Amino acid sequence: MKFLNLFLIFCLLFVIFEPVSASLKPSGPRQNVSLDGEWEVAQGTMSDRPESFDHAVPVPGLVDMAKPAFDKVGIKSDLREAFWYRQSFTIKGDIPAVSILKLHKAKYGSKIWVNGEMIAEHPPSFTPGYFDVKSVLKGGGQENEIVIRVGADRESLPQDRPNGWDFEKYRYIPGIYDSVELILTGKPYVRNVQVVPDIDARQVTIVAEIEADDPDVDVSAEVTTASADEPVGTATASGLNDDGKVTMTIPIPNCHLWSPEDPFLYQVTIKTDGDAAKSRFGMRSFHFDPVTKRAMLNGKPYYMRGSNITLLRFFEDSARGDLPWREQWVRDLHRKCKTMHWNSLRYCIGFPPEFWYDIADEEGILIQDEFPIWTLNPGAKPPESPKTEHIVPQYVDWMRERWNHPCVVIWDAQNESETDQTGKALMQVRRLDLSNRPWDNGWGEAQSKSDCLESHPYLFSAVEWGNKPFKLSDLAKLDGTPKVYQNQNVNEHAIIINEYAWLWLTRDGNPTCLTQKVYKDLLGSNSTVAERREIYARYLAALTEFWRAKRKCAGVLHFTVLGYSRPGDIPRPEGGATSDHFLDVEALKMDPLFEQRVKDAFAPIGLMLDFWQSEMSAGGTKKFKLYVTNDLPSEFTNEIVVKLVRGNDVLTQQSFRPVVAAFGQQIQSLEMEFPSEQGEYELVAEYQDASGETVTSRRPFRIIKNDS
Repeated sequence: MKFLNLFLIFCLLFVIFEPVSASLKPSGPRQNVSLDGEWEVAQGTMSDRPESFDHAVPVPGLVDMAKPAFDKVGIKSDLREAFWYRQSFTIKGDIPAVSILKLHKAKYGSKIWVNGEMIAEHPPSFTPGYFDVKSVLKGGGQENEIVIRVGADRESLPQDRPNGWDFEKYRYIPGIYDSVELILTGKPYVRNVQVVPDIDARQVTIVAEIEADDPDVDVSAEVTTASADEPVGTATASGLNDDGKVTMTIPIPNCHLWSPEDPFLYQVTIKTDGDAAKSRFGMRSFHFDPVTKRAMLNGKPYYMRGSNITLLRFFEDSARGDLPWREQWVRDLHRKCKTMHWNSLRYCIGFPPEFWYDIADEEGILIQDEFPIWTLNPGAKPPESPKTEHIVPQYVDWMRERWNHPCVVIWDAQNESETDQTGKALMQVRRLDLSNRPWDNGWGEAQSKSDCLESHPYLFSAVEWGNKPFKLSDLAKLDGTPKVYQNQNVNEHAIIINEYAWLWLTRDGNPTCLTQKVYKDLLGSNSTVAERREIYARYLAALTEFWRAKRKCAGVLHFTVLGYSRPGDIPRPEGGATSDHFLDVEALKMDPLFEQRVKDAFAPIGLMLDFWQSEMSAGGTKKFKLYVTNDLPSEFTNEIVVKLVRGNDVLTQQSFRPVVAAFGQQIQSLEMEFPSEQGEYELVAEYQDASGETVTSRRPFRIIKNDS
């Protein structure tokens, strides 16, 4: 039996590692040959290649997916210093003039060999590397070998380089977590393309970076629709400038604008005599209005509503598996977000695989793209302190990879860090983006009036730090201006709330290590899962309604739709500090009550009952207000019903038809007779949207005995 098992393993490995084969012509157009699939992997030292590779691992993926499994992956261990990946492939025909190996993303730090020759070291763990391998490749069907060594943990990188430290993580799982490919083509070689839409002039400018032996080259550009490949326009140019670039402009008189509601995509093809490169783009503009402090999409106000995805945290979740690399699951995740009335996401404290951005382009979601730097405040002394000189080249590679994605609307330099290093770095690179996207510099100083600030008003965190617990009724005392740090220059910039609440529950309905005191204060020591889930849904909805209705922010993005979920009853960091909202992450199933309440709170026509009392005296007429907030470019006149209910019984109700201008708001004063009988009641405001769904704002309260 033992011999049979070994024989079966040998057969499996033989099938898995059958060489990848690429068939190509002697010269262009280019072929992008994927080296994704099953690779061999072994653990070892940083300096010595392992004698054998006896594990299999998917690329893209993480090392903890290896078969057989390695022990203690993602934590500092005497078992290894590095993991070594190996793959073989063949190329039919001659090796072309340009042969580039692209390593999309791998952590932590990479070193690459091809056919035994060391090609390069690539310390960045979150941005791609391009490596010239022409001199070492073998053609004619001969076997080629590629070996990539990655550091076994975050500490493989120096402290002065971005290494992805995260207060909430305790496993830093290494691996080639994005694609590996060969770019095989001729010269002149199209190294990079930047597409710059101008929706006012109804044209697009293409800046192509060309590698050529002679600057006197001819370059052409053709724009088509991305879905139907219908011709839109062409342009040609001769000769490169001193930077090796050529600029062409193509009119698109009847251009179809890209937006989350209508994510229409174009494609540009750049051709030389030896190469052809394609890139998709959208005709859209995005900036923050310096007067109104509002986001402007395609020249009109646009209110950002959404959530966060912390994928690098999800990497250490027990339910992760291969989900981040399943295209359909990733697409369904983004579609789930759209059903919640979210038009925006912050890819928080780390980048996903590159195809995620393609999906965000196609599905229509605005992305605040956050580079994984988190140092908190200067007194926190985190185990990393990246310096400007090491941040700048990674910012450059990040921007060059992403600047044609219409979904990416904000470069986010860092997360919650009071450092001056990221501000210095972004000022050195921002001119490279010819679309002039705004930047967010975390808790650092904003560098331009065109940039935005982030705010994290975690009101319910007060009890965690030993302060007076926050009550929902305390919202009545606030004017809706979120707190930012003094050095962020609050008076000059748009503000995005991209984290708030501090009410996380794990997927099994228990508090995290950061919310145990919150739920004890709200519900006592013996609360049930159902009680906690009900209050989470209700309170997060109420907070969302509040921040949206006060209109002091350009965006409201809660934290977080996808992250890890760990038991919260053990000390940090092993105990989960935050959590996402899924009951079943693979099925993308949320608690139904949570989903409905939060979805209603994010509806484009938002309702907020400005009624925060948890107890009311019996009888009498009560006055309150209802905020009706219109995020849409059209007038809202639907009937709104406000009713007082007890259980399933409607005790009294009234209705009205507001006239709320596009992007406007109406605050309706109301009064209602309240019952004299003690008990549990609920005030409800609702309307039916264009699809026939009912959108509500709800405030439960208790009527108590009137002592008078």
